[in-house]
Amino acid sequence: MMNNNATFSLPDDFSLVLGGPLYQFFIRARLTTNTLDLVKRRVITISLFSWLPLLILSALAGDALGGAIKVPFIYDADVHVRFLLALPLMLVAEIVVHKRIRLTIQQFIERRIITPPSRPEFDDLINSAMRLRNSVVIEVMLIALVLTVTHQLWAGQIALESATWYASIKEGQRHYSLAGYWYGYVSIPVFQFLLARWFFRIFIWARFLWQVSQLDLCLVPTHPDRAAGLGFLGGSAAAFMPLLLSQGCLLAGLVANQIFHEGKTLLDFKPEILASVVFFLILVLGPLCVFAPRLAQVKRQGLLEYGALANRYAREFDDKWLRGGAPQDEPLVGSGDIQSLNDMAGSFEVVQTMRPFPFSKTIVLQTAITVLAPLLPLTLTMISLEDLIKRLMGILL
Repeated sequence: MMNNNATFSLPDDFSLVLGGPLYQFFIRARLTTNTLDLVKRRVITISLFSWLPLLILSALAGDALGGAIKVPFIYDADVHVRFLLALPLMLVAEIVVHKRIRLTIQQFIERRIITPPSRPEFDDLINSAMRLRNSVVIEVMLIALVLTVTHQLWAGQIALESATWYASIKEGQRHYSLAGYWYGYVSIPVFQFLLARWFFRIFIWARFLWQVSQLDLCLVPTHPDRAAGLGFLGGSAAAFMPLLLSQGCLLAGLVANQIFHEGKTLLDFKPEILASVVFFLILVLGPLCVFAPRLAQVKRQGLLEYGALANRYAREFDDKWLRGGAPQDEPLVGSGDIQSLNDMAGSFEVVQTMRPFPFSKTIVLQTAITVLAPLLPLTLTMISLEDLIKRLMGILL
C-alpha cells in the first residue's frame, strides 16, 4: 500500500524544449547544451544565417540602399524585425519555457493535487509527452509543411506586391533576385520551421494538460486562489510571454511594411490585429481551459457540501443564541461561535466565487498587452509624438 505522505520527484528529462532532432543537431554543432546554455551563440548564429546573406546579396545587386526598386533592403521593416527581433525572442523563449513549465508541473506533485494512486498514470503521461516531443517523424513533417504550404502562404498573402530588393513584378509574376531566393527558400523557411516547432510544443502542452485533467485530482473548492488549487497554472502563461512578444514584433513588422510602402494606415489592420490577439490568447490560455469542466464540477459539489455544512452550523447558532439554547452565564461577546460562523461564511463565499478557468482576468490582459506592445510605435504614424505625450499626460494627470 502506498504511503499518502510519500514524496516524489519528476523525471529529470521533463521539458517541452530539450528534445527533438533539431535540438540534437544544435548540441552537435555546439550551439546549445543539455541545459540550454550558449543562448547568445545560438541567437547570433541563426539570426545572422538568416539575415546577413540578405544584406550581402542585396548590396551586391545594388538593392540595399536604393536604386530603381520601391523597397530597398534597408527600408524593409519586416525583414529586420523578423530576423533581428522576432527570431531571437523565439530562441530566448526556449529557456523561459523550459524553466517555468517544469516548475509548474512540479506543483501538481508538491501540492498533492495528483493523488498517490494516480501517480503512475501521471508519470506515463509525462513519458508520452516526452516521446512525442522527441519524434523525428513530426519534425520531418514540419519541414515538409514549411517548404510547401507555408511557403506558398507567405508568397501569396504576406509578401509585398511592390518591386522590392528580393523580387520584381513583371506581368503579374514575381521574379526573385539572388537575395530573394535566399530569403524565400532559406531565411523564411528557417523562421517558419522554428515557429512551427513552437506550435507543436504548445500542442504537446495542451495534450498533456487535457490528459491530466482526466485523472483523479485532489481539488479543494475553498482554496483561496479561487481555482480549487489550480491557480498556479495561470502563471504558466508568463512562460510564453517572450514567444508572444516575438509574434507581436512580427505582426508589427508586417503592418509597418504595408503602412510605409503600400500607403495603408494602422486602422486598416484592426481586424487582423484583433484576430491576432484572440488567436494568441487561445494559443496560450486555451490549454488551461481543459480544466474548466473539472472546476465546474468541484464548484457544484463544494456548494452542495459547504452549503449543507453552513446550513447546519447556522441552525445550531440560531438555536443556541436566539432560541434560548445557550447557558445563562455564557457571554455572547468574544464567543468563538461568532468567529466560526464568520469563517464558515468566508469559506462558502470562496466556493461561490470560484473562477471557471485557472487564470484571472489580469492574466488575459497581460497576454493581450504583450502581443499589442510592439504595435505601439506604429501609432506615431497616425499622431505626432508630441500630441501622443500630451494625451497620455492628460489621462494620467
